Amino acid sequence: MRAMILAAGLGKRMQPLTANIPKPLLQVGDKTLIEYQIERLARAGVDYIVINHHYLGKKIEDLLGSGSRYGVSLKYSPEAIRLETAGGIIKALPLLEDESFIVVNADVWTDFPFASLAQLDGQGHLAHLVLVENAEHNPYGDFHIDNDGRVHEEHESPDQRLTFSGISVLHRNLFSGYPIQPRSLVPLLSEAMEQNKVSGEVYRGVWMDIGTPARLRELNDIVREDQAE
Repeated sequence: MRAMILAAGLGKRMQPLTANIPKPLLQVGDKTLIEYQIERLARAGVDYIVINHHYLGKKIEDLLGSGSRYGVSLKYSPEAIRLETAGGIIKALPLLEDESFIVVNADVWTDFPFASLAQLDGQGHLAHLVLVENAEHNPYGDFHIDNDGRVHEEHESPDQRLTFSGISVLHRNLFSGYPIQPRSLVPLLSEAMEQNKVSGEVYRGVWMDIGTPARLRELNDIVREDQAE
C-alpha cells in the first residue's frame, strides 16, 4: 500500500522556528521530523510515498530528493495555494494511484506499526482512523468508536471520545466528485461517518503531536535520553 505524508502546513504555531524552514524539517536529534516518518513507513514495507508541500516546500524536496537513501520512491505534490487536507489529497490522487492508501501527518511522532493497516473495500468502508487517548491540548477528543469498531462524531459521554492521531487509511471513493480546491477532510469524514463507513482502532503506544516549540523541546529531550542509554 502506498502512503501520503501531509506536509503543506504553514507552521505558524512553531514560529520563530519555522521562519526559514517548513515544520517537517525541524530537527529531532540528528534527523528531521519527516525523515523519521519516512523511515518508519519504509520499515513497514511502504516503498512509495507522496509528499504534498506548500510553505518553503522546495526545501523539503532538496533535502529528501528521490527517497533512494531511505529505500523508498518519493513523489511530490506542490501546492501553489494551500489546499488543506482533503484538497491536498485530491490533487495527489493521480500520484497515489492505489484505491486506498495510508495518510499520515508530517508532524506526529509515533511508533505505530504501519504494517498493520489494511486496504479498504471502498463501498461499505471508506476510511479507517487511528485514534489515541486525549492529550492536554485536545482534552475533549474528536470521535468515538462504537462496539462494532465504527467511528462516529457524537457520543453522549464526553469521556468516551478519543483524539484522531493523524494516521489513517483512506479510499479514493471518499473523494469522488470533489474538485481540486481548498477543502478540509473533516466534512468528508463526517458524511462517511453518518453512513457508517468509517472504522477505527485505538493505539496506546507512543504518540505525540509536535505542534508547538515546547512539544518539540520535550521530544528532543526524550530522544537525547534514549540515545544516551
